[in-house]
Amino acid sequence: MTEWQPWRHVGPEPRKKGLVVVADHASNFVPDDIELGIENKLLGEHVALDIGVEGVAERMARRHGVPAHLACVSRLVCDLHREEDNPAVVPTTSDGHLIPGNIGADVEARLDRFHRPYHHALADWLDESDPGLIISLHSFTPALASKVEERPWEVALLYNTDDLPARHAIRLFGEQGLTVGDNQPYSGKELNATMNRHAEAHGRHYLAIEVRQDQIVTEAGQARWASMIADIAGRVALMLEAA
Repeated sequence: MTEWQPWRHVGPEPRKKGLVVVADHASNFVPDDIELGIENKLLGEHVALDIGVEGVAERMARRHGVPAHLACVSRLVCDLHREEDNPAVVPTTSDGHLIPGNIGADVEARLDRFHRPYHHALADWLDESDPGLIISLHSFTPALASKVEERPWEVALLYNTDDLPARHAIRLFGEQGLTVGDNQPYSGKELNATMNRHAEAHGRHYLAIEVRQDQIVTEAGQARWASMIADIAGRVALMLEAA
């Protein structure tokens, strides 16, 4: 029997200079031996996972040939898209919800069990595949419970210092008639942990794509966005190659 691990790979083997997709918040799984102390319904909400992302990434991998590295644990257990020393790596609150089981939690044990294996596996996978473009896939809620403003963007591109791929993608998504966020609803200069570590630190190009969750809550929406993201990312990769 295969030992459980906090990540899984879906789709074909990566090809050199090809596309790959990474989804840090693809799962709402909570191990039986961890008690978060929250209502079960919260596990289906955005505080526990990026709604719709697993379906999009699976379709990109299985139908469009983009290999995927997917998280297999909820962000409420250990947020894989945070630096190890970030206080929110084991969150005690999320969008106004208290996570009482995480108060006083053994953060080092959570890092050893979830965060480090996930990122070590991702590092090895990227070193072996040497992709031309990494797609970091996330989703955002149309509005936070703790804030009143609506978020009008159907999709957004985040970046820190490497904005060239994002510039191409913002234009291409805009040509689809979409309202596209440029480092919104939050900035990649402040929240870009996985791509800072595995892309920018190694000179790898990436697209950090945030899709608004109402766009991908259904299977039809997931199929539409999987196709669109795979197409646009492929076009961006060609532009980068030709530059």
